[in-house]
Amino acid sequence: MSDWLAAIILGLVEGLTEFIPVSSTGHLLLAKALMSLPDEPWNTFIVMIQLGAILAVVVLYFGRLWKVLIGLPGKDPAARRFTISVLLAFLPSAVVGLLFHDFIKTVLFSPTVVCVSLIVGGFVLMAVDRWAPPPRSHDAMAFGWKTSLSIGLWQCLSIIPGVSRSGATIVGGLLQGVDKKAAAEFSFFLAIPTMVGAFALDFWESRDLMTADFLPTLAIGFVVSFLSGLVIVKTLIDFVGKHGFTPFAWWRIVVGVLGLALIWTGTL
Repeated sequence: MSDWLAAIILGLVEGLTEFIPVSSTGHLLLAKALMSLPDEPWNTFIVMIQLGAILAVVVLYFGRLWKVLIGLPGKDPAARRFTISVLLAFLPSAVVGLLFHDFIKTVLFSPTVVCVSLIVGGFVLMAVDRWAPPPRSHDAMAFGWKTSLSIGLWQCLSIIPGVSRSGATIVGGLLQGVDKKAAAEFSFFLAIPTMVGAFALDFWESRDLMTADFLPTLAIGFVVSFLSGLVIVKTLIDFVGKHGFTPFAWWRIVVGVLGLALIWTGTL
């Protein structure tokens, strides 16, 4: 398979799965294995194209984010509260990611780990979607610091491929009494510093891979993930409002079981 075709496929997988609680990294690793792509530079590619999907959030929420940005110099209380809440939620995963970055890429980037995490996470998501406490918070830009920090601690679980960054933060939010739409939106906002940080770290550590041959392939995946991410971000909130997160839980379980079957038969 040509590199550009692999980049398009992986870009689509990233954009379509980054913001739904099914684990974009897990799906990307399974897709990479199915296409028999080598670990490098493709593991680095998988991390770095996530920034393309994150830009979709910046574009679609630009008005609200810009209002926060211009409100900070004037000490707007709402802008300051939102910024602090996102930074508090980001901090735990930033520390864990820096400490365990090499371990994650060398040990946890495994199809078996992904499949088991998908299945376990699917059952957890289904249970929380059904039995979460009644929602008390409905505005993703007005969480208290305890709620934000708790969501950030839950996000730390997403260092395990297959757990899902959005899935972990959404579960954390639901357990804190956040309603489903607000939990999904806060997951969008938290993705911005989280994925920018992951991109910067991988870019620096893999700078030797940034060759004239690799950069065009990376650019293709980046653009495709951005465009497909736009579609998901625009439609996810309405879908969650109507159907909740249980459809994604079943998707995780089905993909995880199929993946384990392929591993046991030697296909994956």
